[in-house]
Amino acid sequence: MGDLISLLREGLPESAVLTDPDVTASYANDMASFCPAGAPVAVVLPRTVEQVRHVMRTATALRVPVVPQGARTGLSGAANAVDGCVVLSLVKMDRILEIDPVERIAVVEPGVVNAVLSRAVLEHGLYYPPDPSSWEQCTIGGNIGTASGGLCCVKYGVTAEYVLGLDVVLADGRLLTTGRRTAKGVAGYDLTRLFVGSEGSLGIVVRAVLALRPAPPAQLALAAEFPSTATACEAVRRIMARGHAPSLLELMDRTTVRAVNSLTGMGLPESTEALLLAAFDTPDPGPDLAAVAEVCTAAGATEVVPADDPAESELLLHARRVALPALEALSPATMIDDVCVPRGRLAAFVDATSAIAERHGLTIGVCAHAGDGNTHPVVCFDPADEDEARRARESFDEIMALGLELGGTITGEHGVGLLKKEWLAREAGPVAMEMQRGIKAVFDPLGILNPGKVF
Repeated sequence: MGDLISLLREGLPESAVLTDPDVTASYANDMASFCPAGAPVAVVLPRTVEQVRHVMRTATALRVPVVPQGARTGLSGAANAVDGCVVLSLVKMDRILEIDPVERIAVVEPGVVNAVLSRAVLEHGLYYPPDPSSWEQCTIGGNIGTASGGLCCVKYGVTAEYVLGLDVVLADGRLLTTGRRTAKGVAGYDLTRLFVGSEGSLGIVVRAVLALRPAPPAQLALAAEFPSTATACEAVRRIMARGHAPSLLELMDRTTVRAVNSLTGMGLPESTEALLLAAFDTPDPGPDLAAVAEVCTAAGATEVVPADDPAESELLLHARRVALPALEALSPATMIDDVCVPRGRLAAFVDATSAIAERHGLTIGVCAHAGDGNTHPVVCFDPADEDEARRARESFDEIMALGLELGGTITGEHGVGLLKKEWLAREAGPVAMEMQRGIKAVFDPLGILNPGKVF
């Protein structure tokens, strides 16, 4: 260990290399449950690309594993340390290098916080759409690593659709530049997309060229109450089938609505079985909202409440934004799942998840990006109760299996990490896994980059 620390400090300021076990232990894991974490030998906090290259050259020379980290808001264990590793925290690389309103791009370092970038580009009349619920804390590098999504994905898409180019430090310290700054570009294999969602297993992203859009008008929302999950999901199906393009289309089940009431005192009707929130950010959203209100009523909504202005819309949408904290307040711990199913199977998924909760004697709330079928079942449990923790893990696995059975995928935006390794193999199949492992070997032949994650 002495050789490693001394070599690291040759290319880094002393303050950038942390070795106190009490300090390094605080970098050991992200926010996922049921994911083991090891003890890092050191945590390094570089500020420059050259410092990252020095870390990787040192790690390669000594065959030391490296675990890249952002803000550690992830939910799959992808940022968890392994024993004897160097944790490479990129949070100090937090500069916005360029905002170009003509090309509609931003060039940023990986430690830039999502919300900071969003506010900065808004000053130029531009918009960076991906908005994970942790956007006030999560970093762009972490968003790229896990291919994050957010509430607006139904209209604007996920992180992968906004990453035009990357600078990546490879396992041996070489610097790779991928992609482009132009609106179009199809030269060669799309290495940029390969790194998006790779969870730090192929290289260390040190710079990103991100696509921007013109800032849309403030959105206007409505809330619709339904007597059943089936009627709410039928409304979702009809909204999408009729060609509407909401900027947000979110679903909260009965358990989530009651949890939000308990946390906030918002007074949402506890008789509702499902609450649907829809919003439009068009120049004149009124006709769109009216049409969606009619669809909801025809599908069986018991009440539809449209907002009169953006401020009232924000009050309605606040219920969805606090859904996860509200569910987390119900128990000492939660497991937040991330299963995406076809929109037409959404009701079947939510109802079957409710049955799983009842069978295991657990509270499981479901909130969902209904417009794209991405659900977040939240399993509430007490980790100090061994039997309850066991039932929580079993219910999680049953939910994963349910998603695949319904033609879905094991993750829409949280990644694989440690939590879903075995499920990735089930979803992808042996041929795809062989190809993916082959790609990993090309970029990381020594297996030192975030070992044990994804595969």
